[in-house]
Amino acid sequence: MSFILDHTYIIGFVSFLFGLVLMPLVIRIAKKKDFVVRPNKRMSHTGEVPNIGGLDIYFSVMLSYLLFDYSQIAHNQFFLIGIAAIMAIGFIDDVLVLTPLSKLLGETFAGIAMIGFSDLRITHLHGIFGINEIGIIPSYLISLFVLIAIINAINLIDGIDGLASGLGMLYCLFFAIYFHLVGSTSWSILAICMIGALAVFFIYNVFGHREKIFMGDSGSLLLGYLLTAFIFRFCEQNAYHVIPEAYHMNAAPAVAICVLTVPIFDTIRVSLTRIKQHRSPFKPDKNHIHHLLLRTGLNHIQTTCVLLSISVLFIGLAILGRNWNIWILLIADFSLATAMTLLLWQIINKKLYGSDAKH
Repeated sequence: MSFILDHTYIIGFVSFLFGLVLMPLVIRIAKKKDFVVRPNKRMSHTGEVPNIGGLDIYFSVMLSYLLFDYSQIAHNQFFLIGIAAIMAIGFIDDVLVLTPLSKLLGETFAGIAMIGFSDLRITHLHGIFGINEIGIIPSYLISLFVLIAIINAINLIDGIDGLASGLGMLYCLFFAIYFHLVGSTSWSILAICMIGALAVFFIYNVFGHREKIFMGDSGSLLLGYLLTAFIFRFCEQNAYHVIPEAYHMNAAPAVAICVLTVPIFDTIRVSLTRIKQHRSPFKPDKNHIHHLLLRTGLNHIQTTCVLLSISVLFIGLAILGRNWNIWILLIADFSLATAMTLLLWQIINKKLYGSDAKH
């Protein structure tokens, strides 16, 4: 086992193999049970495509995680229940289409498993507004809000081939490397398992053609849930200095936001735009960042590559500003995101209306 922990890529490879073996079975079951998405005005695919890719991701992650970190099962039992619950909620939504309220209640239930029973939550605000440690009730409420916000941000960014899974692999890689460096082996293993599982899905989703599959809410909610857990752990470790000083980050909450800039900023921008237009922030439209990039003439894979590259840029900013003042890093992050969005709109206007376009 020590050899494997010293060569963690083996864990990701095993998770990848589990996914590779299970994916044909998941696709076969989806087609047999009619768990598919048919072409509609909001989707550009042709034919019937299975939409329960999250099942493959879940089982690949759990099988490989339990194989390599079985000693932590008893300690993490409620967290594992929460993971199963969020995947199940997403699966039910994929198959039956839940109301927003039912979905929110399901996310809250899974959140209670993580925050209340596993005690994985935000307990320290890192000096934001002059506040450090917080009481248990504010801790529960803030943690639940952050969890639901991130879950839905990841869910909303899952709109084109390879985007959610590509971003997920990138984010999990960041946390896997960090947890490995600070000695949080169990968390590093979980993040690496997720990378392997997402890699299989990415291949089928982007290059599958006749064997194409969508992540569905079972996958996007699961991804958002695990990323939130990584962020909670990351922020708590930095709040209480329980890691080697060389890897301590004073601006940990801002670093986490910086890493997830693409889905977080896009969700805030789209929600504010809908509210400004007197529409429900929960009503779907084609105003997300990937939709805007598609308007410039890029295809799905090109758009995904652009957003992955932009995410690498923001991760670089996060690492560069890891010990800045939290507010300075947040302002730099959102200023850069705003500037890039305005530039994108300028490109779209020029493409649609020519050189005389005004914005």
